[in-house]
Amino acid sequence: MLIQKFVGRFSNDLAIDLGTANTLVYVKGKGIICDEPSVVVMRRDNKKVIAVGTEAKEMMGKTPANIITIKPLKDGVIADFDATGEMLKYFITKAHNRKCFISPRIIIGVPSGITQVEQRAVKDAAISSGAREVYLIEEPMAAAIGVGLPVGEPSGNMIVDIGGGTTDVAVISLDGIVCSKAVKVGGDKMDEAIIAYIKRKYNLMIGERTAESIKINIGSAYPINSNKTMEIKGRDLITGIPKAITITEEEIRDALQEPVSIILDTIKVTLENTPPELASDIADKGIVLAGGGALLRGLDILIREQTGVPVIIPDDPLKAVVRGCGAMLDKLELLKRVSLNVS
Repeated sequence: MLIQKFVGRFSNDLAIDLGTANTLVYVKGKGIICDEPSVVVMRRDNKKVIAVGTEAKEMMGKTPANIITIKPLKDGVIADFDATGEMLKYFITKAHNRKCFISPRIIIGVPSGITQVEQRAVKDAAISSGAREVYLIEEPMAAAIGVGLPVGEPSGNMIVDIGGGTTDVAVISLDGIVCSKAVKVGGDKMDEAIIAYIKRKYNLMIGERTAESIKINIGSAYPINSNKTMEIKGRDLITGIPKAITITEEEIRDALQEPVSIILDTIKVTLENTPPELASDIADKGIVLAGGGALLRGLDILIREQTGVPVIIPDDPLKAVVRGCGAMLDKLELLKRVSLNVS
């Protein structure tokens, strides 16, 4: 017991939002100290890591044949175990700012729909990266705590967490998820939709980073009296020569129609499955959006128009999950109640 107290005092406990697009790290007592892309660059032959995070993302689409760029998480779950382990190791070392000999306790946010096998993979990756104890928390629950919703009260709170790989919709009451639905549609699918649209309409091939930049700068889900334009560059598929074109906000809204419709349908299905008493609470309090997808312009207006329920976007929705996980580092009783049992 004494050893545990000693270890707990000297190890900086961490909360990690292990996202498909970005990984955020929260250190107890310091707050969020790291927000970097979930990307690893390694050599193809000996699997030696060359770069992780921001530095690795800069290399995306620019590496020679003997070097590969890996996104270790796909659709919110581990697609490459070794690369995930290396990435976690990098973030844990960076968080401690030194080679810490004491292992930290780690809380990790995971999508609500992940299987026991996928939960075990996340836990194993964290332990192999140097964690002492690992707790997994469903992202909608963490996001709800992160934005300050009263999750312990007997009233309905609806959260929609739109991440890079998944969208999690959940209704929470009395520290538990009453009903939820997760779909493997998020920011990445939006980027893919933009790439496919520009390829189909203009015979122009663009990269993932360009697609993401288009989504951030002129992407929208609802017409908001502005028709922004953006010049983009890519490779002409007919001539093979680099080419520049100008695209409009309206075109990108068309391109994003399918992923946005899937997110809307998921929200509607969850509302239909919500018990009547909780549904009336949600009608009063509204739906809270979290995750990077919440920043898509006009999405809140579209959801409100389609459901008739008020929609709230909190400050800095991107950091909601990691803030919620971080808050639970100080609330061990709540943590034990809401964490997943990984067998």
